[in-house]
Amino acid sequence: MVTFFFDFISPYAYLAWWRVLEIADRHGRDLEPVPVLFAGLLQAHGTRGPAEVPARRRYLMKDVVRIAHDFSVPIDAPFAHPFNPLLALRLSSLPMSPSERRALISALFRATWAERRAVVEPAVVAEILAAAGLPRELLGRAAEPDAKQRVREQTERAIALGVFGVPTAAVGAELFWGTDSLPHLERFLSGADPVPVDLLERWAALPAQAVRRS
Repeated sequence: MVTFFFDFISPYAYLAWWRVLEIADRHGRDLEPVPVLFAGLLQAHGTRGPAEVPARRRYLMKDVVRIAHDFSVPIDAPFAHPFNPLLALRLSSLPMSPSERRALISALFRATWAERRAVVEPAVVAEILAAAGLPRELLGRAAEPDAKQRVREQTERAIALGVFGVPTAAVGAELFWGTDSLPHLERFLSGADPVPVDLLERWAALPAQAVRRS
């Protein structure tokens, strides 16, 4: 099983989604997409999102376009950024078949990051559902308390596992964060991970000799 933690607000999650689909299929692994609230991860770990740091925001724009080119994935500036992803997250968390979930997530990602569509607007999302062949009634269910609670629980699950950002792929407790870690994920699934346990233990036990002043 490959678990994929993501938020539609992240262009890197959009780019990683298509590769993770291919990697899981190539290695015969089931894929579990888990929508989480990126803002909740940031709050839990006391960090800031890349769009909140002006210099990083400017760099991010170019970086995303370059990765999209390398991945042969269409990319465009979104309708707004940051935006509120909760409707899309709740919708994609609803109970449905794996094939329906894949189709919905793909459609929502594509609408946001390739078609500049406002996935915060129920009318727009209704059109996306129809185009994906999914029932409009999902839109109403996304507003129910169960859908809201499901996103909270999924975010808490990610935090408990040690997830600090999106996209993050997980195989058991092993985490792979960001698009640049996808080759490492594939190598791990092939049984060729080069990370020695003893090195990690020695590194984790090192004392800190400098502390940043707040």
